[in-house]
Amino acid sequence: MDYPKSIPSVGLVAGRFVDENPVAGTPGSLIPAVWGNAVTQEILGVVAGAGMAASEADNGQLLKAIQAIIGVTSPMRSVVTRLAASKMLVPEELGLVLIDASSAAATITLAPANVAMGIRDVIVRRVDNSGNRLVIQAAGTDRIRFHTHLSATGYTFLVLMGGGDWWHLRSDGAGSWWPVGRFDNTPLGRPFFETTTLLSPGGYGALNGTVMNRAQWPWLWDHAQQSGMLGTEAARVGNEGKWTSGDGALTFRGPENRGEFLRVLDEGRGVDTDRAMGAFQRGSIHSYVQGANGGGAVGSRWSDSLAAFGADTREEIQYVSGLSNGGPIYPAGTSYQMDAANTLLFAFKSRPRNIAYPGRIKLI
Repeated sequence: MDYPKSIPSVGLVAGRFVDENPVAGTPGSLIPAVWGNAVTQEILGVVAGAGMAASEADNGQLLKAIQAIIGVTSPMRSVVTRLAASKMLVPEELGLVLIDASSAAATITLAPANVAMGIRDVIVRRVDNSGNRLVIQAAGTDRIRFHTHLSATGYTFLVLMGGGDWWHLRSDGAGSWWPVGRFDNTPLGRPFFETTTLLSPGGYGALNGTVMNRAQWPWLWDHAQQSGMLGTEAARVGNEGKWTSGDGALTFRGPENRGEFLRVLDEGRGVDTDRAMGAFQRGSIHSYVQGANGGGAVGSRWSDSLAAFGADTREEIQYVSGLSNGGPIYPAGTSYQMDAANTLLFAFKSRPRNIAYPGRIKLI
């Protein structure tokens, strides 16, 4: 549209309307009917395009119509949807979806990511902090494209864990929802310490060797299989830091780290050789002799007393001369062991002063 320049009689000045000037004797501009109708029709077209009925009494309809159209065509609509039970979302509800699963487990199914809906955004956010499982499910054969380093096509669902946990997803109109952002991007499977016994929101669990369902945690099972540290349940003792294959069909088990010190894997350095990732390593009992006042107190040989140390704790016995860690090892029957038969034996285990924090692991 434009000013009615094609109609000379309207009296435009410099291409624009002017008022009548009685002093100068010049008439004001006239608005031809064809131009007035055209302008009105253009405005009504915007109102109708927003799905609104034109109202002569409402002078704010054009702004409302523009806002409504932007809301529909933008990936993120200015819509807040509140849910307290399982439901399949429709396109008109996509925006910020606040979900309360405090009363029971719930499954929220996303609208189909098809051509008809096009490119749309949704933020799904959990508001309760109950232990009920809250699943965000893709419709039909749609996929949510997260953790694609484990599965190129992503997964059919995700879980929101803890109050405040949220994911921002965008549809591509071709059957996929792509993560744009989320509450916590810590890498899957990472262990760490916490300063609270509560589970923080964002996808965390206790580092306690829990048995899990493969169907409920498919991305974590994929991670375990590709980790290089997946063992069998039968070989778990001594390898508690590994993932295990559970029952071999439906379950798997996470690493168990409670009460343990963690050590960086050697990976070829040669300082802590022959170690398997996630394998248990025995501690050391460091033994020494002092003076000759305990003659006969330890039996005829060191080994008579040392055999008792670490028997039930998987500790590794070491024979050390002196008061510091390390030193030569004296097998049974050597001259040193014979000479030490009449001395008093002392033993200690090296353990640094430490503070215990709860261990956690990223589950999604």
